Amino acid sequence: MATYISLLKFTQKGMEAIRESPARLAAAAKVFEEHGGSLKNAWYTMGQYDIVVVAEFPSDEVATSAMLATVSRGNVQGETLRGFTAQEFQKLLS
Repeated sequence: MATYISLLKFTQKGMEAIRESPARLAAAAKVFEEHGGSLKNAWYTMGQYDIVVVAEFPSDEVATSAMLATVSRGNVQGETLRGFTAQEFQKLLS
C-alpha cells in the first residue's frame, strides 16, 4: 500500500466545533477503511498546520476519493502528499 501524509488546517466551521475533532478523526479513519485504506497515525500540531495524518491506500485514486469524502464535510482543508520510504525512492532511482 502507498503512504500518504496530509497536512490539515481547521476551517472556521472546524474551529467552531473543535471539541468534536477527536470524533471527526475517528470518523475519517472509518471512511479510510471503507475505501480500502487505513489511518496509520495522526498528530494534533502547533504551527502552520493543526493536524498531520499518515494513511495508507492502495492507489492515488483511492486516496483522493477518501480524502475528498473527508474534507468535503468542511471541517478541515489542506494538502496530501504521497510519501515514499527510502527503499521505495531508491527503487524509483534505479
